[in-house]
Amino acid sequence: MSREQQAVARARKAFQTGRSRPLEYRIHQLKKLQQLFVERQKEISDAIKKDLNKSEVGTQLYETLGLEGEISLAIRKLKEWAAPRPVEKNLLTISDTVYIQPEPLGVVLVIGAWNYPWAVTIQPLVGAIAAGNAAVIKPSEVCVHTAKVMEELLSIYIDKELYPVVNGGVAETQELLRQRFDHIFYTGNCVVGKLIMEAAAKHLTPVTLELGGKSPCYIDKNCDISIACRRITWGKYTNCGQTCIAPDYILCEPSVQDRVIDEVKKAIKEFYTDNPKTCADYGRIINQRHFKRIVTMLEDSTVAVGGDNDESDCYIAPTVLRDVKPEAKVIKRMTDETSSGGLLANDCLVHFSVSALPFGGVEGTRLVEKEVMLKTGNSGMGCYHGKFSFDQLSHLRGCLIKQLKMEGVNSMRYPPHTLKKLGWARFFILKNVNLGWLGRMALLAVFAVVAAVVLQNYLL
Repeated sequence: MSREQQAVARARKAFQTGRSRPLEYRIHQLKKLQQLFVERQKEISDAIKKDLNKSEVGTQLYETLGLEGEISLAIRKLKEWAAPRPVEKNLLTISDTVYIQPEPLGVVLVIGAWNYPWAVTIQPLVGAIAAGNAAVIKPSEVCVHTAKVMEELLSIYIDKELYPVVNGGVAETQELLRQRFDHIFYTGNCVVGKLIMEAAAKHLTPVTLELGGKSPCYIDKNCDISIACRRITWGKYTNCGQTCIAPDYILCEPSVQDRVIDEVKKAIKEFYTDNPKTCADYGRIINQRHFKRIVTMLEDSTVAVGGDNDESDCYIAPTVLRDVKPEAKVIKRMTDETSSGGLLANDCLVHFSVSALPFGGVEGTRLVEKEVMLKTGNSGMGCYHGKFSFDQLSHLRGCLIKQLKMEGVNSMRYPPHTLKKLGWARFFILKNVNLGWLGRMALLAVFAVVAAVVLQNYLL
């Protein structure tokens, strides 16, 4: 067997032992994962510095701090999330036990991305562990140093049979996708997303796809342009612009274009000094292939701010292009007339940090006063964060535990079928009840009388 086949086989064998099911074991693994981020921050930061030129503070702020919060939330709430969830009954099931029981799916494949290599790889893993699954982790090979450190550290801190790390490039990923999984969680681009979905379809495997989409911004001339541009500047140039939910371009009326450019220029200087190349908080493009792709966007364009670049250092200065041809109308009533995976008012990016909100497709819409950022296009499917990760990576099993009593009521569904039985069936099935304990007791008394009447009519 290939290395990838062996990793999947070991994970499935470990899952089938049942050791990932007890809540105590899940919590223990989550605590060990939490311990990793407390004890090994330097190794994590050093590797990301080599890959993306992120500072140690920036790494904690944008990579690991959110993960620590996500893990703490899962540890604190796991018993509640995993508990049976009572559901509304109808009269036919009033005396029965009806609930939804979250159960592990099995073996999950998590394929991470390079732009936030820890954040977008480990967050789905937290959900997989919390839900009681095994998980095969495939870090992005583009972040070479981080992928190596991730494999080393995860194997030390958490169960390496249940949660193996498989490193490698395209060939290794393709081999993984030939294996059968119970769920695939992918963060990345649309082209690869389609290949993931095609591979998953061969095994009828469900997928969560966190893809790029597009995030145009519309700034209304009547909003607070200074604040809007300051927040857009932060959202755009954080991680050197390599953020899937970062603003792509700005739409505004010609009358405010110069003001917008001036405000963005001021914010760039405030955040990254007069020389962003020497600023510790300004990163680098991940590699030369992406550097060349981005530089071509400057061709035949009017550079209003920045434009400096250095291929040997994968550096592109914070840049603003002006007089770009619009590709969309001026947009009205964005909030009411768009379908979106999320809405953020008066800021950029920070909705990602709220574990109580689902994060993912259909689209992501962000509104800053009258400045609107709409994430459109192939943004993916499914969502995660907090309880949403747990539910996404759980099988929500519907459970009905019937009582072996009141068989007279069941007679309405037994042949021979009559209009009278249909009438009783309509009454029992279409009447939903959601009563307290006393109400249920009173209704059961009535129910017993009705059952006796139904049985009597049936016998007659």
